[in-house]
Amino acid sequence: MKGTVAPGFEPVREAFASVLAATDGGAAFSVVRRGEVLAELWGGPGWTRDTLVVLFSGTKGVVATVMALLRIDPSSPVSRYWPEFPSGAVSHVLSHTIGLPYVEADVSFLDNHANAAALASQRPLWTPGTRVAYHAATYGYLCTELIRRVTGRSAGSVARSLLGGFDIHLGTPASEDHRVARLTRSPDYRISTFLNDPVRRRVVDRMYRGLLEPETINSVEYRRAELAAGGATGTAAAMARLYDRICAGLVPAPVLATATSTWSAGTDAINDRPVRFGLGYELADSLGTYGPVEEAFGHSGAGGGRHGAWPEAELGFSFTTSELQPEDTDHRGSLLLEALAGCL
Repeated sequence: MKGTVAPGFEPVREAFASVLAATDGGAAFSVVRRGEVLAELWGGPGWTRDTLVVLFSGTKGVVATVMALLRIDPSSPVSRYWPEFPSGAVSHVLSHTIGLPYVEADVSFLDNHANAAALASQRPLWTPGTRVAYHAATYGYLCTELIRRVTGRSAGSVARSLLGGFDIHLGTPASEDHRVARLTRSPDYRISTFLNDPVRRRVVDRMYRGLLEPETINSVEYRRAELAAGGATGTAAAMARLYDRICAGLVPAPVLATATSTWSAGTDAINDRPVRFGLGYELADSLGTYGPVEEAFGHSGAGGGRHGAWPEAELGFSFTTSELQPEDTDHRGSLLLEALAGCL
């Protein structure tokens, strides 16, 4: 294990040592408060402070920030920006209530444009806004197309313009491939761990389309495709700094207040998991995903990643790992956030 913690944050280092012992691979944890690094820890074979990790759905929080900075009106119908899209508001896309959790057409999951076109012609499973269910991949296709319609540019290009000062890459360039950690899955890894219904399990299979297979998530094609739901790479240090900057005004306070208000909440209609969403951000939930605090926002990622902010404490944090573990038995992120809370 390498890295440092600020005086008084030694319990975070101890918790990280336990996390590394429970991880078959590498991991990193970073905490930044008002620009000050409170913890920056990493470890595992070949890991350095600059190791990039596929963020999976941690990408959604990055894209939520881009959407907020673009000032796309959440109350407007999607068709205001994307005339071919028949129903629903921008807020329904960002709060996972649009009713398009999977793509029916047989198109490559790497093709943002083809998936967006397919979704525009697809009938929602429910009236937008009436149910909430996590849109694991389609959130990205829908946001990517909205960004393109508003700016005329790809989501990756816009993210680089707005967030270029952070070591976060939506569309990882070849020059950074050597820094990307190789991902593995624990022997018991599985998705949608709250779900027992076989019918809805088939829906989940349609949602993911093999996206989390090792040969896919470690491929160059996956990292290059600018998949706004789960394909970005970043370091823990960069993600913690991003959320710290968001708290410090990167996103104007009124815009952030709107984006981090509750826009949907309840039991996921497909996954049976308790969820609570702002505009693209996950919010503190009954599972304690964001630690023992009442107010938090960010976005977790498949396999254990936790990236977010505690606005009252004015800090950002990020946990990255190369070993994906199942949500119902993976306590690594919670252990770190509990230790952090105890130091404040």
